[in-house]
Amino acid sequence: MRAIIARDRDAGVAGLTLTDMPYPHAAENDVVVRVHAAGFTPGELDWPGTWTDRAGRDRTPSIPGHELSGVVVELGYGTTGLTVGQRVFGLADWARDGSLAEYTAVEARNLAPLAADIGHTVAAALPISGLTAWQGLFDHARLTTGQTVLVHGAAGGVGSIAVQLAREVGARVIGTGRAGDRDVALGLGAHAFLDLDADDLRDADEVDVVFDVIGGDVLRRSAELVRPGGTLVTIAMPPTVRPKDGRAVFFVVEPDRARLTDLAQRLRAGRLTPVVGAVRPLSETVSAFARHPRTPGKTIIRVTEED
Repeated sequence: MRAIIARDRDAGVAGLTLTDMPYPHAAENDVVVRVHAAGFTPGELDWPGTWTDRAGRDRTPSIPGHELSGVVVELGYGTTGLTVGQRVFGLADWARDGSLAEYTAVEARNLAPLAADIGHTVAAALPISGLTAWQGLFDHARLTTGQTVLVHGAAGGVGSIAVQLAREVGARVIGTGRAGDRDVALGLGAHAFLDLDADDLRDADEVDVVFDVIGGDVLRRSAELVRPGGTLVTIAMPPTVRPKDGRAVFFVVEPDRARLTDLAQRLRAGRLTPVVGAVRPLSETVSAFARHPRTPGKTIIRVTEED
């Protein structure tokens, strides 16, 4: 099968190549999925799991990418709940070969059924972004109706979903980003928008929750915006500051089949719209990795031509 592989941890994006790899083995409770569309996170080339297995052993060459949508073609021993020929979407394990390949082996519990009226391209944009947004807002920050949340990167993959979920629950939403992101964020339901290059974050006054996807100085300054007792949630890096009398939470998204199913139902009902940015073929994955930080929405890799 064709796959994108990473061989050299120090080479970064330049170390990615498209090559032939063996067809994956379906272990116990796995399924093998023919991947139709896949998503990736640029920072994953810095993740330990990209280069080593859970025991710390080198596993290069490794296949990156952890979001996928496709069709089950094989069941591992003992696998239940899914069938051959079924459309599915979800997350590949962080410490195993991922989704930037024509076939990938995934734990069945990390996948959810995909309705026939949801395209693979849209579905591949939902797993990490959707689960991260939900877990950050509601599991960690415990956002409720009437509160105010500041969402950094409001036009990006995670931020765009967070804006929509927060608005639906009845929160006041302030989005941030670059000037070109304003219309997207407001169109998704943000009540206000702050340009990170031109506006002062303190214009947001005090908020109950900050959802950060950027890190660095933006994360540090964001702690000052949270009213006493509020929560700063970030997926970028462990925070070194926290709100007064409040909490600072760093988390890594976890697979959740039930929540994926719920997110897909919201999508079908028109209550949720993943922002799909560039859609590129598997052969252009390397350049997609390099350009991703400047591309609005979620970049998706079309692995097969069928949708």
